[in-house]
Amino acid sequence: MEKESLAGSEHSPSGDEKQVDLKGDIVSADNGIYDPDAHLSPEERAVIERKLLWKLDLRLIPWLSFLYLISFLDRTNIGNAKVDTLLRDLKMTEVQYNICLTVFFIAYSLCEPLTNVLLKILRPSRFLTVTMVLWGICMVCMGLVHNWQGLCAVRFFLGLAEAGLFPGVNYYLSCWYKRSEFGVRAAIFFSAAALAGSFGGLLAAAIVQMRGIGGKPGWAWIFILEGLVTIVAGVLCIWLVHDFPDEAKFLSDDDRARVLRRLRDDKQSSAEHEAWKNDYLWASLRDWKTYAFAIIYMGADGTLYAFSLFLPTILTQMGHSGIKANLLSVPPYAAAAVVTVAIGYIADRTRQRGLCNIFISLVGIAGFVMLIGTSNPQVQYAGTFLGAVGIYPCIANSISWCSNNVEGVFKRGVTLGIMIGWGNLNGIVSSNIYRGVDRPRFFPGHATLVGYMSVFLLGGSIVTYLLLRAENAKRLQGKRDHWIEGKSQAEIDRMGDMRPDFIYTL
Repeated sequence: MEKESLAGSEHSPSGDEKQVDLKGDIVSADNGIYDPDAHLSPEERAVIERKLLWKLDLRLIPWLSFLYLISFLDRTNIGNAKVDTLLRDLKMTEVQYNICLTVFFIAYSLCEPLTNVLLKILRPSRFLTVTMVLWGICMVCMGLVHNWQGLCAVRFFLGLAEAGLFPGVNYYLSCWYKRSEFGVRAAIFFSAAALAGSFGGLLAAAIVQMRGIGGKPGWAWIFILEGLVTIVAGVLCIWLVHDFPDEAKFLSDDDRARVLRRLRDDKQSSAEHEAWKNDYLWASLRDWKTYAFAIIYMGADGTLYAFSLFLPTILTQMGHSGIKANLLSVPPYAAAAVVTVAIGYIADRTRQRGLCNIFISLVGIAGFVMLIGTSNPQVQYAGTFLGAVGIYPCIANSISWCSNNVEGVFKRGVTLGIMIGWGNLNGIVSSNIYRGVDRPRFFPGHATLVGYMSVFLLGGSIVTYLLLRAENAKRLQGKRDHWIEGKSQAEIDRMGDMRPDFIYTL
């Protein structure tokens, strides 16, 4: 029998049959996926698995992280442009500037729930290529506008184009790794956002020195150059983004089987092909976890965008110049990147993602309380460190937590899209809470972020943790076993995270 039945076709053998690979070796074929390592000892299998993970990490994580660095840089560099001469050159008011920020999040959020379905149907390499080229064009156009209305229109289309990357890549990575491995990879991927904030400040400080070249102001060159880089990266995605495991060309037949078997053993099936059905949408909408994780992500994401868009402005109100404010924004982001990866690693090892969220959110709340409670620039600057450290790790950890607890090919994609889309919709709030009339202390803005983190991020994490823990106890006690009575094995498999033997990650 040929190895083409990796994902379990209708010709796949049953779990107790044997299968012969292309070399003539007899291997087991549990769940229709042959096992090239069936004859090896556990120690030998562990060595092979480590090599496989290393191969996946090198092929997937660096490039995808670079793409998100570009994405976050492109959506937040308007904050760096503002502290140059953007408002003066386009004759914009503070209110008009906030409108330009708001329209991005309207378009971005409304499109996100659909993007994971499109990524699954169109293939990641094609989907990401089209997405990035389109938003790169939008970025270049932002550097060519002559009034705030033009900037506002381009920001709207930028939101449409960028909507697919972040939820799409998180869903895509969850199709490659086991639940206990996904968190640190998602954290490394998302740490690119913190690096974008850090790198963006340095890059903006350098690019604005090009003012006058081609008759363009410095802020225009920020948009134009970064947009051109995005277009080039988008074209390269054709070759550098690999599709799902069952058809990844950089893997051998044996390695593809190993990836699929690891996911199947982890009670995942998202790497396999399956046709879209409306049932997947309704399964997500009927699941309380969809709304619980959306609330948690709302608390983290709403805070994230306010912080990243207005940190240069906040720093200028501490008495620093435009270029110096951009440079001073680098260290808080660098610290956030390091802590994001560390929390991802800890959460993977302990499988206590909820407790990690709870602890880190308390750090962030303390940071914004420091910004509210003092006018001392040194203490305020320290508060920005705690704020960044309290926000960024919770984004990646919350997405990993959700991915770990939602199973099914399209259900997970829809749930992540709803969760991330709702979180980003709160960027509308984030874009309007730091008002010019509130200078220099920005009390309403800081207080809003404390409320977001306290109620939605911290409170939502506590409630969700307790509910998942209670449900696990019922499943372990056999109180959910009646859900599978009278069902065939195929029907049980399709239940995903509603299977009684599916234990939630806390």
